Amino acid sequence: METSEILKKVRKIEIKTRGLSNNIFAGQYHSAFKGRGMAFSEVREYQFGDDIRDIDWNVTARFNKPYIKVFEEERELTLMLLVDVSGSLEFGTIKQLKRDMVTEIAATLAFSAMSNNDKIGVIFFSDRIEKFIPPKKGRKHILCIIRELIDFRPESQLTNIKMALEYLTNVMKRRCTAFVLSDFIDKENFRNAMTIANRKHDLVAVQIYDRRVAELPPVGLMKVKDAETGVEQWIDTSSKAVRNAHYSWWMNRQAELNDTFTKSNVDSVSVRTDQDYVKALLNLFAKRN
Repeated sequence: METSEILKKVRKIEIKTRGLSNNIFAGQYHSAFKGRGMAFSEVREYQFGDDIRDIDWNVTARFNKPYIKVFEEERELTLMLLVDVSGSLEFGTIKQLKRDMVTEIAATLAFSAMSNNDKIGVIFFSDRIEKFIPPKKGRKHILCIIRELIDFRPESQLTNIKMALEYLTNVMKRRCTAFVLSDFIDKENFRNAMTIANRKHDLVAVQIYDRRVAELPPVGLMKVKDAETGVEQWIDTSSKAVRNAHYSWWMNRQAELNDTFTKSNVDSVSVRTDQDYVKALLNLFAKRN
């Protein structure tokens, strides 16, 4: 993609997603994702009604009158985006590619974090860590992230979510909020890695999927290709039994995935590429309040 075309796309996404984060998500993000706790701010003289547990005994001894420690909420967060860039994201049949929706959701979250003065970092992953962008603040940094989201070309087409979660656990020393943006099509089990990552950090799973992965249209013989392995096969979609079997596979897979999120104690939301992700994110934020 040419540089001018990329810049146009970056600008278009900035206008849309920054508007969303300013107008719709302004207070929602702040209340849904809390800071690391209470940080010491200052000492002041004890006043009637203050909690005696907050008395600073060293300062009290020095001045011969009681002083207490004053705390304030330590609001600053680090937001990490774990972005799946494997081959299966290059799929979309109705409105947009899964990858395009991932880009928009990631940009919306990044601008919401920016308006809160939080740092934002990204881990691009396939079955390897494709790129790590360390957390920083500011619009310029976010525009660089959006540019990467639009134009990034991975070395591998495969997926390994377990490896990406282990990398997050190892590379981020302090607690952060981390969104995993993926279709979660992965043959490897990642429940343990997700549980461990969520103990250290505040993990949120955002599944992006296409309607045609869930439901096959009755259009006769159809050639399908696995975007990650390249394997092709023909299936007869005019057969109701084939369509029902495929739908059963999808429902079982979703049940397993939801079970993984529940047992890992991870908040999650599923968004279809032809649906409104704004409503899905607002529901997710509301669930956390």
